[in-house]
Amino acid sequence: MDEKSAEPACIYEGGPKAAGTLVIKLGYRGEGFCGFAEQPEQRTVAGELRRALETTLRRPCELTCAGRTDAGVHAIAQYVSVPVTESELMLPGARLMRSLVALTPDDLSIGALFRAQPSFSARFDALSRSYRYRICAGDVRPVLAWDHAWWYKGQLNVEAMNEASKLLLGEHDFKSFCKATSAVDKPTCRYVGALDVRALEEAGENLVAIDITGNAFLHNMVRTIAGSLVEVGRGHRRPEWMSEVLAACDRRSAGPCAPAKGLTFVRVEYPAGALAPWN
Repeated sequence: MDEKSAEPACIYEGGPKAAGTLVIKLGYRGEGFCGFAEQPEQRTVAGELRRALETTLRRPCELTCAGRTDAGVHAIAQYVSVPVTESELMLPGARLMRSLVALTPDDLSIGALFRAQPSFSARFDALSRSYRYRICAGDVRPVLAWDHAWWYKGQLNVEAMNEASKLLLGEHDFKSFCKATSAVDKPTCRYVGALDVRALEEAGENLVAIDITGNAFLHNMVRTIAGSLVEVGRGHRRPEWMSEVLAACDRRSAGPCAPAKGLTFVRVEYPAGALAPWN
């Protein structure tokens, strides 16, 4: 986990110190966004949420998220922290929720509101982050899963994929699974605490789910792991190949980066007691 300052954040650049922190549990359908982080002339999750917050609180707002997502990636439990003033801490939760729901678009969902200490950061206080990657394997085009699963037109050996996934558990240098331009002069060691591949049924459709939990993730790391596991599942690589990819520390040794729409940010864990409901 990254280091952070123990000092309370300012409510905005150059503004007073925060009296507390508003924490928003956020969901979104990624298709209509160019990722989480704000970009000039682009529609982003952070941009839409910031506009809603600034309208509600009537001041500039600075957002910190638990993990940036790329264009097309979905979320059901992204967390965003916003420093707030003493008077804003008195706002009723129901009123705040109604305002944010009314001011945000249909592909963005305000899941819950929490309050935290002034020094809390959605990014730096996160203990772990979890993702699910969905694949619909076979000749039948998915219906309800179309927007949030990769339709792979072939068969996959789920058992072999799960065997290969276990070789990535623990702390490793994941440089082979990181976008090459993002790994230059940056630390690439990460800890993966859980990684499972299994077949499941959702809304009557058969899917393959890759569930992964780690302390933090590199750019494109989960999608490259998914693409590499598919290489094993389709029989092009042995499960043991994943160890060779890790050892290479070279993006060219891994499989392809799986499509963004199959990835969903599903959970963030924080220390017990860090968040309290904003009633």
